[in-house]
Amino acid sequence: MDTIKETIREVILAVLPVTLVVVLLQLTIIRLPAVDFLQFLIGAVFVLIGLILFLVGVQTGLLPVGRAIGSALPKTAKLKTVVFFGFLLGFVVTVAEPDVRVLATQIDLVSDGQISRTLLIYSVALGLALFVALAMVRLIANLPLNVLLVVSYGLVFALAAFTPADYIPISFDAGGVTTGPMAVPFIIALGVGLASVLEDRSASNDSFGFIALASIGPILAVMILGVIFG
Repeated sequence: MDTIKETIREVILAVLPVTLVVVLLQLTIIRLPAVDFLQFLIGAVFVLIGLILFLVGVQTGLLPVGRAIGSALPKTAKLKTVVFFGFLLGFVVTVAEPDVRVLATQIDLVSDGQISRTLLIYSVALGLALFVALAMVRLIANLPLNVLLVVSYGLVFALAAFTPADYIPISFDAGGVTTGPMAVPFIIALGVGLASVLEDRSASNDSFGFIALASIGPILAVMILGVIFG
């Protein structure tokens, strides 16, 4: 019950300032038609309710399951199994990520269908899934995170030289939207669970490396799309 109360308080503090600013602008500058302003207020209420339900669901369902899966996978003692399910979970969580779908829909509209919504969603999901699998290999093999980040971003900047200009900002936006409310909690929980069963590791520190690596995958995926279709 305390978790629900804290979630409600956090959501109200997040949504209310935006709503108040728009109300202030409506009363002083923009003067939207009454119907449009009413739709905004109704939408703000829906956002408030939706975020509360979503975050409660994440905290009570996704996070415990993510930690349980992360701690159970290494017990199979098979690296291929651990990496495969890390890849699979990273893929399906990204496909379900609301921020990814919003970005894909907007790009589909702006590009007049040249960059289709479905293609972008699955490309971004594939990129993130591959780097979640890489993050799991890093954690198990105790590979240095800074070296992997330098090499990965070096590849990003090298590929940017061959990527059409229109795709470069989309690629970095894709990396940003995958760090949304659906993917991040689950991936971090997966990393915490995995790190918790490995000896001489700090579960919190190692799990944060998951997000640092995972966000690179979508950037590379969209750039590769640009090279192929651009």
